Amino acid sequence: MANVSVLNMNGQQVGEVELVDSIFAVEVKENLVHSAVLAYLANRRQGTQSAKTRAEVRGGGRKPWKQKGTGRARQGSIRSPQWTGGGVVFAPKPRDYSFKMNRTEKLIALKSALTTRVQENKFIVLDELALAEAKTKAMVNVLGALELKKALIVTEDKVTEGRATDVSKNVMLAARNIQGIKTANVNNINVYDILKYDTVVVTKEALAKIEEVYA
Repeated sequence: MANVSVLNMNGQQVGEVELVDSIFAVEVKENLVHSAVLAYLANRRQGTQSAKTRAEVRGGGRKPWKQKGTGRARQGSIRSPQWTGGGVVFAPKPRDYSFKMNRTEKLIALKSALTTRVQENKFIVLDELALAEAKTKAMVNVLGALELKKALIVTEDKVTEGRATDVSKNVMLAARNIQGIKTANVNNINVYDILKYDTVVVTKEALAKIEEVYA
């Protein structure tokens, strides 16, 4: 098992934690990681673009001039694609771009992405991440102590009576206006975000939850 230092919010080492090999030391499957990123981006596309073909544009039923004898190029309709106001060649139509990966493939891709971050020493574990208030300045101070500019912060979403507690809510609110920083809970992490951000930061509670869910 790989050992990773545990830091506090001041960037000081306060201990070590062992990472589970079945999640953080797997064989990296680049093809599945690539597919997971493509699937994530494809599933985000709305697919609502639409334009009219020459068959759908209004008008143009009459031939604009006779075939021969005018000295001009022959034309069959003023709604042909070469005319202003004409139809569009191979016009885009609403479609579903999404495609699916099976559960095993998605899990392997996620583990591969996490393993890559650990191998690159871009995986940070915090003993806790608790803000008394939802203040951007407080989060900026934490990020400055950890020397982070572009990071994915993963916390365990503590829920009480069906609602997120003030601790997890404060972290999310304090970080949402900081460029290059994204917060997520354990259930929302994905391969795209893990690879997009330079560093993955997890709390000890979130790490335990990841190992519980994905081991």
